[in-house]
Amino acid sequence: MSDKDLISQIVEENKDEITKLARDIWDFAELAYNEYRSKDAIMRVLRHKGFRIEEGIADIPTAFLATCSVGSGKPNIGFLAEYDALDGLSQKACEVFETKVEGQNAGHGCGHNLLGAGTVLAAIAVKEFLERKQENGTVMVFGTPAEEGAGSKQFIARAGYFNGVDFIYTWHPSTYNEVSGVGNVAIMGANFHFSGIASHAGSTPELGRSALDAVELMNVGCNYLREHMIDQARIHYAYSNAGGTAPNVVPAHATIKYEVRAPKVSQMQELFARIVNVAKGAALMTDAKMEYEITMAFSDYVANRTLGPVLEEALKEYGAPEWSAEDYNLASSFLSTYNKTTMTNIRDELKMKFSMDNISSLLEKPLHSDVFSYNPYENKYESASTDVGDVSYVAPTANLYMATAGLGTPKHSWQNTAFSASDIGFRAMIRAGEILALASIKTARMPELIKDAKEEVKEKNGGKYICPLPEYVNPPINRY
Repeated sequence: MSDKDLISQIVEENKDEITKLARDIWDFAELAYNEYRSKDAIMRVLRHKGFRIEEGIADIPTAFLATCSVGSGKPNIGFLAEYDALDGLSQKACEVFETKVEGQNAGHGCGHNLLGAGTVLAAIAVKEFLERKQENGTVMVFGTPAEEGAGSKQFIARAGYFNGVDFIYTWHPSTYNEVSGVGNVAIMGANFHFSGIASHAGSTPELGRSALDAVELMNVGCNYLREHMIDQARIHYAYSNAGGTAPNVVPAHATIKYEVRAPKVSQMQELFARIVNVAKGAALMTDAKMEYEITMAFSDYVANRTLGPVLEEALKEYGAPEWSAEDYNLASSFLSTYNKTTMTNIRDELKMKFSMDNISSLLEKPLHSDVFSYNPYENKYESASTDVGDVSYVAPTANLYMATAGLGTPKHSWQNTAFSASDIGFRAMIRAGEILALASIKTARMPELIKDAKEEVKEKNGGKYICPLPEYVNPPINRY
């Protein structure tokens, strides 16, 4: 029996349990740092399969490390599981109308229920493959919550849990099937607290020092800063305390949250330092005091170019999921839920990825039924960020994308939440598990390739991972 056939057999034996796991996590729909039921469900499956569990790693209650050694225990093979949902994206499964689940506000609009269950499937397949073939390795599943919040992987990396892992494969739900060379940008976020002096805004305004004025001036300064930063950078903000609701009171306290993004950690840190200077200037202009606390930071992510071709080889051996007529009909139905502007954007996106002649037929059967080739020389970045970036600065890491939703489906949408509990999503999840398992077996048998992949990481991080978070920043449990 070929390696691929054996992996497929093991996956077939486990797919029903894993599909149920994915659906259970979808039903739980737990937000960042509160994924207790999701974490417990995953750990129950892994314990049943013979994995040892260390809970609460890096001082995060919903994080864990599951390990199982076979033979000599080398190499160390890592998988990343995510399982957090998004606020405001409650949606009934497969419903082609925006319909919330009664009593629930959160939903898996990024498909992390599929992501977490799919990597568990891959880990089980690799573990049982090694046992049946009497080969060596330690399979490691990292339970990494809060990717949609302040993250967890950077804290886990800072605590040293990824040290000694020989390589890591993960995946993410998408609308395409590919191993992408496109990177994700670094990000840093902080709360800026301004303190002034309260006073009557009508009778004694001269005695007041407005914290809200300081926040407003910080926003003005940051808006002027936007002209003087690189095109790929981003600045985001949101008020968390606007100083109260009484206009006749000079507000003594106000807080605003800022996040900055840039393609590289160094660029992000430089831009953040300029934001801090703007905040200092705003405080000086208003005679207020300013303190800031960094709440989150992710390093940039680029797929390990040594591992990428191995993952692509496994993807091409398996190919895209096999879609049914019902799958195509469901995906087509969701296209009718988008307005004219969104549909124009979808068509423009498809024109960039496919031949112009195929757009009409793609919109009739809007599921990706092929695979894209991997470009190891890609140097573009998506404007989104992920804490997988910090993992990639410690251990060789590569990421697979699988089409779990119809072409053009926006991330973080109610449509994507519905797809995440559909046969389309589950079928793609199973295929992702097969591909990750096959790539892991291929890699485990190539010690020289693993060595080269590690050298690539050293070149990237300068010989040592440095967490972008200061040491004093702890996981913001119940604070983010």
